[in-house]
Amino acid sequence: MDGVRNMSKYDAMIALNKKVSEEKINKANKQIWKMIDEGEKVTIPKLMAKTGLSRGFFKKNPVVRKEFARVVRQQAGMVDPNRYIGDLVLKSRIEVLEQQVRELRKENESLKKEKNKLEKALDRKEVNIIKNL
Repeated sequence: MDGVRNMSKYDAMIALNKKVSEEKINKANKQIWKMIDEGEKVTIPKLMAKTGLSRGFFKKNPVVRKEFARVVRQQAGMVDPNRYIGDLVLKSRIEVLEQQVRELRKENESLKKEKNKLEKALDRKEVNIIKNL
């Protein structure tokens, strides 16, 4: 009798584990497709954050790993919108900085010319002072 009861407990535990595993798989797949629908690049760190599932789950579970790999191949070359916006911001910032560098170089050149003129004027004045002695 104990063997039958233990077997039914074992079967119940197996069934529960299978149900939990299927729920995790469904949760992961739903999140993958939600990210695709929203135009978001699917990555394991993003999936971990959005599902609460571990990195190991996404790497070890064959069903989810296969779906993830398929989606990654599908999204190859896709630009993450946040990264694209960041690239645009950086590009405009670089243009502003390059313009500032050009202006500073012009200013530096004009200051060098002015310095040379003042040095020459100072040299002439010193020569005049020496002559007056």
